[in-house]
Amino acid sequence: MIAAGETYALDRHMTREAALACWMGSDRQTFVAEQGGEILGTYYLRANQAGGGSHVCNCGYVTRASASGRGVARRMCEHSLVQAHEQGFRAMQFNFVVSTNVRAVGLWHSLGFETVGRLPRAFAHPEQGLVDALVMYREV
Repeated sequence: MIAAGETYALDRHMTREAALACWMGSDRQTFVAEQGGEILGTYYLRANQAGGGSHVCNCGYVTRASASGRGVARRMCEHSLVQAHEQGFRAMQFNFVVSTNVRAVGLWHSLGFETVGRLPRAFAHPEQGLVDALVMYREV
């Protein structure tokens, strides 16, 4: 997912150790979706900002390629919305959804997220060039 460079604004050449440190940083909680001992996906949950913005959380999701199309991302997002509510967050914001990731954009919309901002040509897609990034938001 990171090496493909199509959905996250991360260094495509980062080491495994750097990727794990990024995903499982001390400022976030990390969850996994598994079935029969196989990890199907993972997500993190964290405060989007400090101080006056700490009532809004942020999440990132990754689904294993072999589990794509099986509803894993939907279930992880639904789980994260419950977790966010239980932890006292009032809303969830996705800061940088690559517009060409149409499956994710459609999924987030179906789960009640609104596109509240568009960052023109903010992401350098490895095949499609400069594409927009979306800011998506919903209350929890």
